[in-house]
Amino acid sequence: MNLALFDLDNTLLAGDSDYNWSLFLIRQGLLDAKTHHDRNEQFYADYKDGSLDIIEFLKFQLIPLSQHKKVFLDELHLKYMDEVIRPMMTDKAQALVDKHKAAGDLCVVITATNSFVTKPIATAYGIEHLIGSDPEMVNGEYTGGVVGVPSFQEGKVTRIHQWLAERGKKMSDYEKSYFYSDSHNDLALMKLVTNPVAVDPDAILSAYAEEQAWPQISLR
Repeated sequence: MNLALFDLDNTLLAGDSDYNWSLFLIRQGLLDAKTHHDRNEQFYADYKDGSLDIIEFLKFQLIPLSQHKKVFLDELHLKYMDEVIRPMMTDKAQALVDKHKAAGDLCVVITATNSFVTKPIATAYGIEHLIGSDPEMVNGEYTGGVVGVPSFQEGKVTRIHQWLAERGKKMSDYEKSYFYSDSHNDLALMKLVTNPVAVDPDAILSAYAEEQAWPQISLR
């Protein structure tokens, strides 16, 4: 069994689930359009240039979860999946996942986006395992806080080591380990695996992948 790790936003998805979740909430009238839209745009720009403060971003992004009951949020997410996410899911991405599953590989989505938003998306691709930034819950409801290490940049390395250790495994137990990502924010984890693959990469990652002779593919 080999290990296949997949970034989600702009990798398996032809878009960003976190960024679009905020836009979706604005369209539903659940967030103030002006104030939230502007901050959302700034955080997204910070992410793309590698300067994102993940703790500040998660404080911002998880507040809406604390303002509604989980049962309402789950129903809302079903609508989000139908209207926004499924159109971002590509046949090429599904084929890649299916290829690894058919080979018997252990498939994991590992993403900085919170697990409330991303778990149903991973499931829709047929991937059981998700490592995301985990929202805090108390008595079955979201608090707006975050639990543990956010899975962003070096945090993805920390989280995959923790996740494997909980299963009595380590990276070296796998003959081959793949990580598919579009972003230079994921370079720490890409350098750790035996088979890094740049997927529709940003300019920084594309240049680095070319220098290192890493494969570059498109799932669009």
